Amino acid sequence: MVFVFYRLLRMTWRVTFDECPAFRRALDNHDPVVIAHWHGDELGLIHLVRRYRIATITSTSKDGELMNRVLVWLGAATARGSSTRGGANAMRGLISHCRKNGNNVSFAVDGPKGPIHKVKPGVFEFSRLMQAPIFVASIGISRPWVFHRSWNKAVLPKPFSRVHVRIAEGMPVITRDQDPREAALAGKLEKILHEGHGIAAGAIS
Repeated sequence: MVFVFYRLLRMTWRVTFDECPAFRRALDNHDPVVIAHWHGDELGLIHLVRRYRIATITSTSKDGELMNRVLVWLGAATARGSSTRGGANAMRGLISHCRKNGNNVSFAVDGPKGPIHKVKPGVFEFSRLMQAPIFVASIGISRPWVFHRSWNKAVLPKPFSRVHVRIAEGMPVITRDQDPREAALAGKLEKILHEGHGIAAGAIS
């Protein structure tokens, strides 16, 4: 029922795209990319999993199981795990999807439990392992539902919303001599994400 509701809701949205040239070239050439976004934007972005050939990690929790089913129905490849349970196996599963099937990876970089808008090392670790650049996904929504009780303040576009998706250059491939846990890397990506979010929101105002 959740999948049917989401698909019907998505059909009412008016979606526009602003995808940077480097991202389009990578998709057309089947070069691997990592897409970084805030955790609260997931519900407005998951309809794009087939467009961008996405593989991602989903939590082993009950909520994660529901999200996993929806993502698979929409056409994504998934690996189950979290930072506290099965994370290493999930990372290996993502790498397998990318190498065997040509998937790209999408990361909710401040997940799975926050703090909100604080980037975790996983996105940098994957970029380094797969030698893939990081692009930033931001979303602007004209009429959002905001789930204020959720830690990530998740948003879902209401029926007939205007939805603007912006994919911009984020960071180059993380090299083997860089530490994915380096605070400067997280701070730089956080700044880019905040800026992208403001631009995407401005596009529908």
